[in-house]
Amino acid sequence: MDIYDKINELYDKKRVIELGGGDERIAKQHEKGKLTARERIDLLLDPNSFVELNPFVVHRTRDFGMDKQVGPGDGVVTGYGKVNGRPIYLFSQDFTVFGGALGEMHAMKIANVMDLAAKNGAPFIGLNDSGGARIQEGVVSLDGYGEIFYRNAIYSGVIPQISVILGPCAGGAVYSPAITDFVFMTDETSQMFITGPKVIETVTGEKISSEDLGGSKVHNSISGNAHFRGKDEKTVLENVRKLLAYLPQNNTEKPPVAAYNEADDYRGNLADVVPYETIRPYDIRRVIEQVVDTDSFMEVQAEFARNAVVGLARMKGEPVGLVCNQPKVMAGGLDIDSSDKIARFIRFCDSFNIPIITFEDVTGFFPGIKQEHGGIIRHGAKILYAYSEATVPKITVILRKAFGGAYVALNSKSIGADIVYAWPNAEIAVMGAQGAANIIFAREIANSDDPEAMRAEKIEEYREKFSNPYVAASHGMVDDVIDPRETRIKLLQALDMMRNKQETRPKKKHGNMPL
Repeated sequence: MDIYDKINELYDKKRVIELGGGDERIAKQHEKGKLTARERIDLLLDPNSFVELNPFVVHRTRDFGMDKQVGPGDGVVTGYGKVNGRPIYLFSQDFTVFGGALGEMHAMKIANVMDLAAKNGAPFIGLNDSGGARIQEGVVSLDGYGEIFYRNAIYSGVIPQISVILGPCAGGAVYSPAITDFVFMTDETSQMFITGPKVIETVTGEKISSEDLGGSKVHNSISGNAHFRGKDEKTVLENVRKLLAYLPQNNTEKPPVAAYNEADDYRGNLADVVPYETIRPYDIRRVIEQVVDTDSFMEVQAEFARNAVVGLARMKGEPVGLVCNQPKVMAGGLDIDSSDKIARFIRFCDSFNIPIITFEDVTGFFPGIKQEHGGIIRHGAKILYAYSEATVPKITVILRKAFGGAYVALNSKSIGADIVYAWPNAEIAVMGAQGAANIIFAREIANSDDPEAMRAEKIEEYREKFSNPYVAASHGMVDDVIDPRETRIKLLQALDMMRNKQETRPKKKHGNMPL
């Protein structure tokens, strides 16, 4: 035997590893509409860029017949490669080997590659497809989850972390995606839940399918546990690549700048997009389209808490985060879910040096017993905390109305906004002119010969005296009242002015956010 025999032996071993659970199990994976762990990596990464790590790792369990089962790679493929020419680190669970169940060595492989991602300042992607903890390994599998959760938490805000759910993700396994920055899911084939349908039926008597309990639609529209979903794995992985193009490699870098067309600076008439009457609804996305670079808006959690719209876009090729009220849903009012959605997105942008632009058109925090008892005070405070804590450039544009505590919460000057603009028709006040007039002038209206005419007169009087933008501007709470048609150029000027912004906070271990 010579060196070439050893080289051939090496390649024979690698071919076995690359086959995972074998042709029969690969075929079953495809029958379910799912790709293999390695096929997913090939779709996610730039061609021929993947470098595998620890391919020869196998489990060390000898109980329950495990000594007779090898399990190539121990059910997970780990390594690094490039997306859009930039390095990323990843793991991809292999459902054809032990159902992708996590054991001691499986977890060790993931923890090792997470450490490498953090040391080298690169995003970390987890492709999840697992039956959960490997029961045959007992408590060491649970300890393995702890090793991963710890790294998710410690590296949060240091490197971007993205979870992609491409099959089952159950029990303790769901907590890793919950800590990461963004969660993607596929329709039909991915589910997340703490306890499955059979356990729920046994304990509570409730019957439900896996898809209705923890499918992509549920987590994108009801629970808010996921941020994106796609019709198939190819679509989802393409969107992961798209998202990464907005993000810096780590918290010490600025986001990458994309090519930009100068023709974008010349837009239609934004004044015609937003109805003048404050009670008339419209889609805030139409405003976004007129302001950001063409086709650059990537909405986050589009189906969840639809009274708020958040997402990433570009201004002259540079990424920005957008936080917007959506007047076509609940009149743009803030509730528990939208508060959580907004606060978490603000904190992500601040972690990774992405400027935040707020488009404000808000009636206030949504009233109701359910909201009050559900903790709207605590949840709404998250928005205040997130904006106050953030040190990236923060710009607000008040489009029509900004009332009450919601005005303060949505990046007002008093909680740290760098620049606040208002359109000339904006109303900024404790409450809307109609409600205020009914309270302040209640006696005059009641004693009038024509109460409705008097009410209309007093509403207009209040609007002119107290709720127009020039009152707020006179107190320095609005930096400038701008022509709606100049919104894009004003934002570009402000972003350019704050390109080198630096702001510090008091030294502390960390704050105590109202969670």
